[in-house]
Amino acid sequence: MTVKLNPNEVVLKAGDTNQVVDNQKVGGKLIVTNQRIYFKTLKEDTERFNLEIFFDNILEVIFYQNGIFSARGINVITRDGKSHIFPLKKRDEIGLLINRMY
Repeated sequence: MTVKLNPNEVVLKAGDTNQVVDNQKVGGKLIVTNQRIYFKTLKEDTERFNLEIFFDNILEVIFYQNGIFSARGINVITRDGKSHIFPLKKRDEIGLLINRMY
């Protein structure tokens, strides 16, 4: 799995996660660079779920936790009204990084 970086783009954080699409989890890697957020799937048959969000397209980042011991993550709302949900173990660290970038 490789991601083509733009000129002067640097990876700040990367980690394994899922993207929740229509109540289904799609396995992949969430990559935060100095220019965008990128979600890259791990399997070729799910490549249609690859996602690229530039920071100027982010409206809001919502931190969520379902119950005391269950999933934590971030919900990235884009300016076109779409919601992108990522369960993350390091939710606070990655969420705060994204908040500083947009």
